[in-house]
Amino acid sequence: MRVEKSERFSRDYRALPASVRRQTDRKLLYLAESISHPSLRVKHVRGREGVFEGSVNMSYRFLFRVTDDGYVLLRIGRHSILDRP
Repeated sequence: MRVEKSERFSRDYRALPASVRRQTDRKLLYLAESISHPSLRVKHVRGREGVFEGSVNMSYRFLFRVTDDGYVLLRIGRHSILDRP
């Protein structure tokens, strides 16, 4: 599946520590292969229609939408990104 990065996601990604960027790169490969990969722990975000969260590690999450041909990455950051628009 195709994985597209929003401008906001790209800005968030550049601000991450290098070790988290490496983990994110690996997790996004998993996402492209299968949304149900166990290490992603994908679930719906409550209160946000059509938005899902995936896990980079225990502290970092990424938000995305599912499209007809893949995924659009919206945000990435600490778990608190779930509370921000």
